[in-house]
Amino acid sequence: MRNLVLQEPEVRVTDDVTSSLSYAWQCIRVPVIAPLLWFAIFVCAAMSIMLFIERVYMAIIILCVKVMRKKRYTKYKLDTMKEDLELNKSYPKVLIQIPMYNEKEVYKLSIGAACSVSWPSDRFIIQVLDDSTNEALRVMVELECRKWIDKGVNVKYETRNNRNGYKAGALREGLQKQYVEDCEFVAIFDADFQPEENFLWRTIPFLLENPGLGLVQARWKFVNADECLMTRLQEMSLDYHFSVEQEVGSSTCSFFGFNGTAGVWRIQAINDAGGWKDRTTVEDMDLAVRASLKGWKFLFVGDLSVKNELPSTFKAYRYQQHRWSCGPANLFRKMTKEIILCEKVSTWKKFHVIYAFFFVRKIIAHWVTFFFYCVVIPLSVLVPEVALPKPIAIYIPATITFLNAVCTPRSLHLVVFWILFENVMSLHRTKAAIIGLLEANRVNEWVVTEKLGNLMKQKNAKASKKSRSRVGERIHLLELIMGMFMLHCAIYNLLFREDHFFIYLILQAGAFFIMGFGYVGTFVSN
Repeated sequence: MRNLVLQEPEVRVTDDVTSSLSYAWQCIRVPVIAPLLWFAIFVCAAMSIMLFIERVYMAIIILCVKVMRKKRYTKYKLDTMKEDLELNKSYPKVLIQIPMYNEKEVYKLSIGAACSVSWPSDRFIIQVLDDSTNEALRVMVELECRKWIDKGVNVKYETRNNRNGYKAGALREGLQKQYVEDCEFVAIFDADFQPEENFLWRTIPFLLENPGLGLVQARWKFVNADECLMTRLQEMSLDYHFSVEQEVGSSTCSFFGFNGTAGVWRIQAINDAGGWKDRTTVEDMDLAVRASLKGWKFLFVGDLSVKNELPSTFKAYRYQQHRWSCGPANLFRKMTKEIILCEKVSTWKKFHVIYAFFFVRKIIAHWVTFFFYCVVIPLSVLVPEVALPKPIAIYIPATITFLNAVCTPRSLHLVVFWILFENVMSLHRTKAAIIGLLEANRVNEWVVTEKLGNLMKQKNAKASKKSRSRVGERIHLLELIMGMFMLHCAIYNLLFREDHFFIYLILQAGAFFIMGFGYVGTFVSN
């Protein structure tokens, strides 16, 4: 007994600091951290269930559409409509807008593809809206336009002295030109989009057949999906968006978000909705929601693809995702009241737009991915009093992941990388969504996504050398902090817990470190 009593102070002296920290953590953990963590788990579980129900609902709709083989656009007899159009020679006049800003690498591709579209030459106008600040580049774009004018194509080269309204401002001013007054439809292509020759023949007849149709949207086809692992993972996410989200919106309540390009609008629908507005960074979604509230219907043509380019650098992808996440959240804040009070659309359509389109897909999806998988699960490792329910931690996420990945069968073997990549990107998407909801700093930030076009191979070597020489540009502090946090939780789980969460935590920490040090998406070798 004496020996035991004498040894106790010795242990306390040796581990005095460690014991004090452990005791302090325990005092905070049990009465404070554990209840807060349980509350966070409850909230995240509720969000996960909402997302799960939405994904299963869309999967059921898509399954029904495929089994019945009745997509909305298949009920139209496109060939018959084309024959009638050619027989009557009553071709509507179409405007094709190509907005661009310093697009040195791709301007020839987009202008050339648009000018090669098959349609009576006197019944369509190509409008190049060049906001470039590089004077030498403006000259090059104008020369390209003149080349096609000499070939007999009606090309209008338009420039501005400012970038007011960014893309929305350019499109708005383009529609105000006098020569546009007799145009009935407008097709929009971003500077890296290359429509096929028959694009107008596969879209315009839908609009002629149905006067209540305001928009026909095509899907995207990625020319550089195999460029690197990051572009393959982007393809998985976007394939789900087009194959499921857009198709479900078109097949159920005739509403989905305009993708800003590769679509044809009825100009009357644009004017009826109030025209282009630059109040958010998602002017395309803004116009789509307002047009839908006016009663216009949309059609998504899933078997019509337009070639375009995915961001190849992590920097470009981060800027793009900030805009795509911040803009919808900010638009949700601005338009919720307007949607609720609208009397021209059904209650079901209002519910779909507010709950499914905005709240679940544009906000909840980002929040639950980051807060649950990158914050709550790692923290639960440090708090033994909290045990994560398996359905919430494993089964629901696995189902959601499977439903997403199955849309890109060729990349199923990359599903683990896709999960880790999406979790890292959820950090930026969550931050952007919060900025949009609060209208905080950077809410209206607009950075044009860098494109490489035909210069991909030549630029790869140069960019790789440049990225190695500028180490500071490669470091991303937020990713590194999250990586350290998850690595700490992984080591703690490995040493003191028996639930094997350390496997996921180590992999996720590795993903944060790889992206934090800039070793992702930076131009792979051929």
